[in-house]
Amino acid sequence: MNYKVLKVHPSDNVIVALKDLKAGEVVTYHHDSYVLVDDVDAKHKFFTENLAAGERVMMYGTLVGETQQPVLAGACVTTENLKHAAAPYIYRPFNFQWTAPDVSSFAGRTFNGYQRSDGRVGTANYWLFIPTVFCENRNMDVIREALHNELGYTVTAKYKAYTRHLVEAYHKGIDISSLEAPVSFEGNPANRLFKNIDGIKFLNHQGGCGGTRQDAAILSKLLAAYADHPNVAGVTLLSLGCQNLQIEDFQKDLYERNPNFDKPLYIFEQQQSLSEENLIAEAIRKTFSGLVEANKTERSPAALSKLNVGVKCGGSDGFSGISANPAVGYCSDLLVALGATVLLAEFPELCGAEQNLIDRTQDEAAARKFISLMSAYSQSAENAGSGFHMNPSPGNIRDGLITDAMKSSGAAKKGGTSPVTAVLDYTEPAVKPGLNLVCTPGNDVEATTGKAASGATLILFTTGLGTPTGNPVCPVIKISTNNALTRRMNDIIDVNAGSIIEGEKTIEEMGEAILEYCIKAASGEISPKAVLLNQDDFIPWKRGVSL
Repeated sequence: MNYKVLKVHPSDNVIVALKDLKAGEVVTYHHDSYVLVDDVDAKHKFFTENLAAGERVMMYGTLVGETQQPVLAGACVTTENLKHAAAPYIYRPFNFQWTAPDVSSFAGRTFNGYQRSDGRVGTANYWLFIPTVFCENRNMDVIREALHNELGYTVTAKYKAYTRHLVEAYHKGIDISSLEAPVSFEGNPANRLFKNIDGIKFLNHQGGCGGTRQDAAILSKLLAAYADHPNVAGVTLLSLGCQNLQIEDFQKDLYERNPNFDKPLYIFEQQQSLSEENLIAEAIRKTFSGLVEANKTERSPAALSKLNVGVKCGGSDGFSGISANPAVGYCSDLLVALGATVLLAEFPELCGAEQNLIDRTQDEAAARKFISLMSAYSQSAENAGSGFHMNPSPGNIRDGLITDAMKSSGAAKKGGTSPVTAVLDYTEPAVKPGLNLVCTPGNDVEATTGKAASGATLILFTTGLGTPTGNPVCPVIKISTNNALTRRMNDIIDVNAGSIIEGEKTIEEMGEAILEYCIKAASGEISPKAVLLNQDDFIPWKRGVSL
């Protein structure tokens, strides 16, 4: 294997640099040699042939752009010489055949999860606080501080101690520049009062009133989805009383989603309470009683088919589509072959990969639903003067993702190669095993928020640049695309797929290692870094333009 460069697909006319390359250097790949016209940094690409302006550029075997000017073989691909282009897509009858990977080594394996009365199995056991409106956020913060500090879930103790240390040093006239920052994690499960409660989570948000009634309606469905989540043991809901999102709306959405919902649900309305103090004290008292009962639930073995795994990328780089994403894709295929559910979302980051996904969709109605959702989303972005072509961030571009189609073709690799069994709109629950497509933005937090709403009990999150994103109810597992990121941000990375770039592991070997990590995380044997940090990011999507 050539560890300097990689041609991803035989039909590609660009090659990826795995190491920094210099102008004038001769690079050989599969008996073909190229003289580099420019310096090509690792993660970036160079053209393999001379092209005139307006010619098609292929990567991953698909159209990812068109040249903006004549380019020479060996020239670096940049935003100056390449612009976004993606192939059109249609529904067409297609005889898709899938060869499932060998899962014999995982046959009969289980994870230790929390069994729910409806047959679903959680990978964690959380108590959830929900505000129906932003007016209750302050009360949420007060309750969070009280419960987290007293019940052993805080991660801020080390920072409080460090701040006290700084105050003491200041009073003594000591130079604070020499005082080291804290490095260890707090919130040790051994210090918790309730050993079977993995966390107490709070869905602070900025909605519920103002805005449009459609915003409130979507938020209601989202909050209902979180209340019904298999990782949630019980719910405390705080309402002001006069807001657009009424308690009755939430309850209606909750019981429409799950008519047999039977978890504890404690509701408090501030405008009907005696005082703010009474509201907060009663919410804490009632929740404490609920925690006592929820703590009686213990983990027990469940088949791997009970897993529901979301796949996500964020802070992506030029290695995402050739290391971490394909490895997660192979893990996705293993999960599907084992009867589990996989959620692939981020519709703006499927631009250019649509036809492949449509051809893999088993049901014509689902395929046409995907086309409708993608077309409407794209059109809404264009109507706002934007478009999917504006999805790549400055960081993406600096690290080699020059067009949205280039980024998307690599991002779609997370979904593996299996058939698409269902297409879900935002907040729709996944009820069919296999690969599900979920309509969400590409935005990291909006996407993870949406995946959890569709039932993800774990999220595999690949990153090349590094991002701390987590989720309140769904453990998020960070997978690095490269060794340098793992060394630099080891406090947020769980699995390193950089060994693929170095030629130390194959995509298949890494995919199996990721599944092994999933089993341990789902069993509570290991806690992903985002969970240890209480990185509880939650941003509802208002269905406006968000890329």
